[in-house]
Amino acid sequence: MKLQVCILPLCLTAILATEGSMAADNSQQNNPSLGSPDKVQNQMADDASVEDSVLGKKGPQGLSDWKESLKEDKGLSFTIDYSSTMLTANETLGDNDDASSGMVRFMGQWDLFNRGEAHDGALIWKVEHRHSYTDVAPKGFALSELGYIGLVTPPFSDEGFRVTNLYWQQHFAGGRGSWTAGFLDSTDFLNIYLMSSPWTGFMNFAFSTGSAAMGLPNDGAIGIAASYFVSDNVYVIGSLVDTNSDPTDIGNGFDTFFSDNEYFTSFEIGLTTAPGRVFFDNAHVTFWHKDRQEAANVPSGWGVAFSASKYITDRWMPFIRGGFADDAGTLLEQSVSVGMGYQAVPGRDLVGVAVNWGKPNEKTFAPDLNNQIAAELFYRMQFTKGIALTGDVQWLKDPALNQTESSIWMFNLRARLNF
Repeated sequence: MKLQVCILPLCLTAILATEGSMAADNSQQNNPSLGSPDKVQNQMADDASVEDSVLGKKGPQGLSDWKESLKEDKGLSFTIDYSSTMLTANETLGDNDDASSGMVRFMGQWDLFNRGEAHDGALIWKVEHRHSYTDVAPKGFALSELGYIGLVTPPFSDEGFRVTNLYWQQHFAGGRGSWTAGFLDSTDFLNIYLMSSPWTGFMNFAFSTGSAAMGLPNDGAIGIAASYFVSDNVYVIGSLVDTNSDPTDIGNGFDTFFSDNEYFTSFEIGLTTAPGRVFFDNAHVTFWHKDRQEAANVPSGWGVAFSASKYITDRWMPFIRGGFADDAGTLLEQSVSVGMGYQAVPGRDLVGVAVNWGKPNEKTFAPDLNNQIAAELFYRMQFTKGIALTGDVQWLKDPALNQTESSIWMFNLRARLNF
């Protein structure tokens, strides 16, 4: 199992040896990929690298061999996956006690410039269809049905066809830096850590990008981003992304980027023990600003997010994360999360547990609302090479918009099939 490091859109990270794996080594190569666990390049590397599972099934070898030959001969690699989630709560505000949803994704990378060299360039894409099986999609379930100000499964919606990624990635400075331009997902590079992916890690958005206290643009928007390793221990990341782009209508995104001039901007500085450990031994601070969105009547605002994590004995990863927001229409204005990840067998199953304290944004909702507490425990099992199953339990204390229930339990099942 090999950890590869690189510098990409705006972030420095590591390719995980398996889906969400916490195994690491200190090797470094020219132009490894970077970003969150569900960034296209990292997701494909994870899928191709799974070597251990409960059933020990390797999957269709002919398909794997064909994909590998396509990558070597043409510089073209891709993954197709299908993910679904089902959740239910013991108490709700109405008649909807459960929600379920699915999505199919087609993602890939085509190395078109200087393939295999330090200054390579590639076209990256990810197209999806997100659909709900129930009247209420899981994405909005917590807010509408539980009165909890947050998102318990952010990507599982009913948005239909969308383009999440369609951008050019270019490395420079011998692979120490990179820039990207096109249709980006800010959560691919912003304020990330190992268990930030709602496909493979925690489901509650409080344990993901910005700790629910960041005025993020859509997870598919026109923008530019750049990152650079100042030294082996210090990196910087910056971005400028359109706040009005719609991943279900990418053509309109080009219009809003150049005509509305309403942007989300960010700058991050981080420390790591070595480039090959950036995903594991990491402490960073992220500063962000969001312009006012006139048409949507969302006020401008700014904020700060922080994160620190440490990988211990190739098994344990404690972390602390949080954020502060001054308006910008965020869910929370203050948020702090602490948690731990554990992997008994590197590269296979993963256990995560975390607790979040959050203060709702009174300018977005109302003043004097209850502060919320959310706790989550999940166990992800690599059932076969191409199938991962996750059981998840969440406890929501004092949901701010629920005047009848002070404590709610929610149970989730997540599945992902890839080939």
